[in-house]
Amino acid sequence: MLFSSIPFLYYFLPAVLIVYFLVPWKLKNGVLLLSSLFFYGWGEPKLLFLMVFTVLLFYFCGLAIGRTGEQRWKKFWLAVSVVISIALLGLFKYADFFIGSFNAVAGLSVPLLRLALPVGISFYTFQCLSYTIDVYRDNVPAQKNLISFGAYVALFPQLIAGPIVRYVDVARELDRRTHSWEDFAVGIRRFLLGLGKKVILADNFALLMKLFRESGEKSVLFYWMYAVAFTLNIYFDFSGYSDMAIGLGRVFGFRFIENFNYPYLSKSITEFWRRWHMSLGSWFRDYVYIPLGGNRVSRGRWVCNILAVWMLTGLWHGAAWNFVLWGLLFAAVLLIEKWVPALQKLPNILRHGYVLLIVVLSFVLFNAESMAQAGSNLACMFGFGNLPLTSAPALYYLRSYAPLFAAGFVGSAPVVRDAARKLEQTKLCGVLELALMLGLLLVCTAYLVDGSFSPFLYFRF
Repeated sequence: MLFSSIPFLYYFLPAVLIVYFLVPWKLKNGVLLLSSLFFYGWGEPKLLFLMVFTVLLFYFCGLAIGRTGEQRWKKFWLAVSVVISIALLGLFKYADFFIGSFNAVAGLSVPLLRLALPVGISFYTFQCLSYTIDVYRDNVPAQKNLISFGAYVALFPQLIAGPIVRYVDVARELDRRTHSWEDFAVGIRRFLLGLGKKVILADNFALLMKLFRESGEKSVLFYWMYAVAFTLNIYFDFSGYSDMAIGLGRVFGFRFIENFNYPYLSKSITEFWRRWHMSLGSWFRDYVYIPLGGNRVSRGRWVCNILAVWMLTGLWHGAAWNFVLWGLLFAAVLLIEKWVPALQKLPNILRHGYVLLIVVLSFVLFNAESMAQAGSNLACMFGFGNLPLTSAPALYYLRSYAPLFAAGFVGSAPVVRDAARKLEQTKLCGVLELALMLGLLLVCTAYLVDGSFSPFLYFRF
């Protein structure tokens, strides 16, 4: 089930809200758990067992870690949770990638498993791993209530596309949280803004990308339009989902962490990754990079740590070599920024420009279906491939989609946020906000009824 769908907006969500706010406190986590399992099973009923198994695995491992006083047994139960969960992730997400790579190197034809990829498995696996690791580190006590723990793992607002919510950040709210009309209003507003990002901006950029792929008259300009469109598409798609998740969490009394902070305003790649998918970046920092030694080791070891983290970051996004290379590309640029401090002394416009260029080119690699396609797309963007600089379709779509690109550029900066803060100071704020939110919901509904939407990109991961 998609957030940006009529069944979710007008059937599932209202029903859950009514039941949730009618039942007494002691039943609220149970409502969240059951509704979340229904939400997940709606699209993948055959893989619902995997979600239930994951909940039980980490629940009992967490209890075992919390109850034992011996360090060796703590390590044992931590290892059980890590090995089994990584094995499941590897089986469903990476098995065919490794088999295919082995076949290519060895010249064999070992059959692929072709297992269906469970939606959101990367997100909820990382959430569960953070739980047992934090219990092992004594950062948080083990959750003794199975229903509360199951609600944490399966919580539908952020179950299938993040942000990656650590147990330590919501432990108190699972046991006792407050609800208010103010939180409800703020949450709904955040949800609707995210819905608008997804349906009005991201999906229309996806339509332009579809037109590009179907066009028989490509040009250098058209390839650049395609690359920029995907760069904006993935931002509004993923940040829009994060906004919806954070908003729904606020409605139910949870304060999820922010996941995006206007990353396209960055003046370095280091800054970009502090602003983009922040929950993933902080997860790798705290659970991989720092345990490996971080930067408190020799230079050679530090470089290896950087490469390992970014190779894993690439693999987390997808089981293909272009994702691995995408991660290593950012590792290389981050190392260059550390070793060439003169880059930080360039004029801001040049620093901002080189970040945007690297990000756009990196997303061409990210979005390619193969390394060959990535190489071809990048070559065509720089005039190789006997393509004209422009073409009639490219100029037509550039004129047609100019307002969308303008909206995308404005939307990726805090212009709207700052205008909203000024609006809050006026007496008409409440009336205008209500009218704008209702109008936004109506426009999004019209798009959805028309069928002009696409699945969230990060469902693939």
